[in-house]
Amino acid sequence: MVTMTKRCAAWFILAMVIIASPVNAAALVHLTRAVITSDNGHTTFEADITNPVGFSVTAQTNPNRVIIELPRMAFNLPKGAGQNVSGVISAFRFAAVDKRRSRIIIETKKPVVINTSSVKAGYGGHPTHITVDLIETSQEGYADTLARDNGDAPPVETAALSPAGEGQGGEPHKMIIALDPGHGGKDPGASSQTGIKEKDVVFAYALALKQALLKTGRYDVVMTRDGDNFVRLQDRVKLAREKKADLLIAIHADTLDDSDVRGTTVYTVSDQASDAEADALAQKENRADVIAGMDLGKQTDEVSNVLINLAQRESKNQAMFFAKKAIAEIKPITEMTSKPIRSAGFVVLKAPDVPSVLVELGYLSNTQDQAMLVSAEWRHEMALAMTKSIDAYFNPMLSASLK
Repeated sequence: MVTMTKRCAAWFILAMVIIASPVNAAALVHLTRAVITSDNGHTTFEADITNPVGFSVTAQTNPNRVIIELPRMAFNLPKGAGQNVSGVISAFRFAAVDKRRSRIIIETKKPVVINTSSVKAGYGGHPTHITVDLIETSQEGYADTLARDNGDAPPVETAALSPAGEGQGGEPHKMIIALDPGHGGKDPGASSQTGIKEKDVVFAYALALKQALLKTGRYDVVMTRDGDNFVRLQDRVKLAREKKADLLIAIHADTLDDSDVRGTTVYTVSDQASDAEADALAQKENRADVIAGMDLGKQTDEVSNVLINLAQRESKNQAMFFAKKAIAEIKPITEMTSKPIRSAGFVVLKAPDVPSVLVELGYLSNTQDQAMLVSAEWRHEMALAMTKSIDAYFNPMLSASLK
């Protein structure tokens, strides 16, 4: 069993659009039972499913509710099941969000924090069991928990238990990782005083990470460029979306006027940069391109905006969760900047339906970072550490077994 300790998140959804699409129901995981119990200040949501899957869980306020994100599945619950409630839960509802995802929305009478969430695989014909335990709190208590869990990061946290190596109906399934080594071709990116080019060191690291990921047998890898060639930013985003990537990692190595500054930073996307340095870097990387638009067919502008906002919010949520996993794994391998997780408006991170991060490996303007970036041994160790963070993101059970 994997259990996540107290976590909560505060973000606001203005509207929800449920997209129906034909799916082979026989191939889906089925949710066959949902029960709510309450005891001694705890309210517990429990569900049985036919095969192990991952899920993410997030607590919200305004309105008070808990969101459980799941892979696309069939809900085999009796009519009115969502009204059979107890404790702090007032109702729950469930539906497919799109062809890949389903969602359970649990409405609560008051703000709650997530005490624990777990998934326990069934054996001998028994179903897999999902449990989410909630504790009622005040608005102030919720805010305190949020601040404690997130520090100065954006107010988003999720206990993601996404599957790796387990597909629909138990069939093997590989998650798709898009690797985006920055620059290339006519665009060398940053350069050191000794002539080392950013485009070369980030491509070398991308190849090392690709090799490490493929060696596990759990992932398929898509490279946005396969050599020293120039690829526009929107084409990098487009490729990740076309390949249905489950995660995009952009890789860069900048220079600064201050040669004493060194270290690795992981960026997530934000409309407003987390600090002036992050904003300056994003502006430099975005100077030549604009984000590609979504093909929303005949949808009205209002519906299109809702769809984009929902998808981007979901992707930001997951990207922040991965960023924290990445920092935890690479910190023993590399020097970190004073603020290792930052946010900025990088174009390449704006795929609305692909969780994306940008890893600034280090600074070519610093002699120690430069030596690190050109070291094959360092690249190998960093690739192994990043692979562990990807395992931890997609499947904490698998990650724990590898330690």
